[in-house]
Amino acid sequence: MIDLKVVHLNTYDGNGGAGRACLRLSDALNESGIDSKVLVYFKFGQNPKIDSFSKSPLQRALAVHNILSERYYAKWLSKSVKTPFSLQWFGRSIKNHPEIKSADIIHLHWINHGFLTPKFLAELDELEKPIVWTFHDSNAFTGGCHVRYGCENFHQQCGNCPILKFSGKNDVSHKTWLRKQKAYSELNFHIVAPSNWMAKSIKFSSLLGTRTASVIPNTIETKIFKPYVKSEAKKILKINPDQFVLMSGFMPSKNDKHKGTPYLIEALEILARRKGIVRENIELVIFGNKENAEMPEFPFKTTFLGTINKDDHLAKCYSAADAFITPSLEDNLPNTVMESLACATPVIAFTTGGIPDMVKHMQNGYLAEYKNAADLANGIEWLYHRPDKDEIQKAARLSILTDFSEEVIAAEHMHLYETLIGLQPK
Repeated sequence: MIDLKVVHLNTYDGNGGAGRACLRLSDALNESGIDSKVLVYFKFGQNPKIDSFSKSPLQRALAVHNILSERYYAKWLSKSVKTPFSLQWFGRSIKNHPEIKSADIIHLHWINHGFLTPKFLAELDELEKPIVWTFHDSNAFTGGCHVRYGCENFHQQCGNCPILKFSGKNDVSHKTWLRKQKAYSELNFHIVAPSNWMAKSIKFSSLLGTRTASVIPNTIETKIFKPYVKSEAKKILKINPDQFVLMSGFMPSKNDKHKGTPYLIEALEILARRKGIVRENIELVIFGNKENAEMPEFPFKTTFLGTINKDDHLAKCYSAADAFITPSLEDNLPNTVMESLACATPVIAFTTGGIPDMVKHMQNGYLAEYKNAADLANGIEWLYHRPDKDEIQKAARLSILTDFSEEVIAAEHMHLYETLIGLQPK
């Protein structure tokens, strides 16, 4: 193994899936003997392992200005839809930062919300260092959207964007596409796709379809997200150990289609009407909701846990569940699915995005037909009646240890880094 210093760049420190994935990878690399550091544009927390570009009061004020401006203008230009969109008009140059100049590898993650515009990205090529970019969503190869939901405009040059109020051939999405095209023509970087679905999406894109991409998943803290005795975990949540517990993450309102909530509600209503299902024996547990959020109505007893800030307690919550359900309509490699499986809790989800990379149908969970609420109900019913639930739980945990553990994912990244270093001009 060669001596390497890797700097990971992300907009925020650990809030959001990309931030968590970024920190988990850096920790895994450090455990494997690599000098790895996370640098963020704006730091909310106090984690000493994370450094920030915005340390002084002036730098923090400028960062807040950029972040709010970026989000405000994007919201003003977008229709009333929940699909996130980034303009990348605001940003800052980082090429002269000492940590960037001293790094052997620059590893980009999620860099929106006023951090790196296409112009400032292109500047990094001047440093003549290997650059790796993990795509945690689709924004890097679209004209602005982060989640595509079937839109194929990115196959061409975007434009006629269904998200924008002022949509047309030369709209903001097309202009953003042109800015990215110019920047990418000046920047040499290697793409990491956390899922096969993401790698396939990149191949279809007009911006990056000819670029090389490696499929390397995210990792997880397997010593924190681990199984607990299910009956004891249920007692911690004050749930009867004999209850069949369904768990899900943040639930928007019934009208919010962003996370597929209507499909979950419909699936549970279908399940409740089926013969052999005893309503009183099933309980739904949901974490992540704000206390003042509008809550949908479910046909089973429902407990809202609110936001859980401690990972060891979150692991116990996963362990208390007999099944974790995610009705997501498009996801790269969702952390919640990986966390649940690591805690030996099977996952029931739609066959979409990178979820099939983790969930193996009727082995460690159930993959329902896309947007088919009845099949989602089939998955719950399948597990509800299984006499060998413990075998499925063991398979869930083993799938994470085999394919997504810290050692496995760190080794794959280290191999990539060493290869890229070897390709550098001597």
